[in-house]
Amino acid sequence: MSLVNYIDAAQQYFDDLVIKATDDELFAGGYLRGHYDLAVGYAEVEKLTISIDELNETVEQSLVKAYRNGELNEEDKTLVARLWDEVKALA
Repeated sequence: MSLVNYIDAAQQYFDDLVIKATDDELFAGGYLRGHYDLAVGYAEVEKLTISIDELNETVEQSLVKAYRNGELNEEDKTLVARLWDEVKALA
């Protein structure tokens, strides 16, 4: 799968959450989407040529930093991690 197709699939995944997700999943999905979109946007602005693995690594670094800053409770971290695994599986 190309990076562009992966990004498109991930965006569709996040859009689909609006229809089927619980309130907690919507929160976690929105939180995760923010980290994902930030990583994609940075790569686009900097005109970086990155791989799917590099994009995922950037997102994961951002999430780890946020977790260390205490941005989420344990339940939310677990939910974000589950959704992140689903997004990564799209590749």
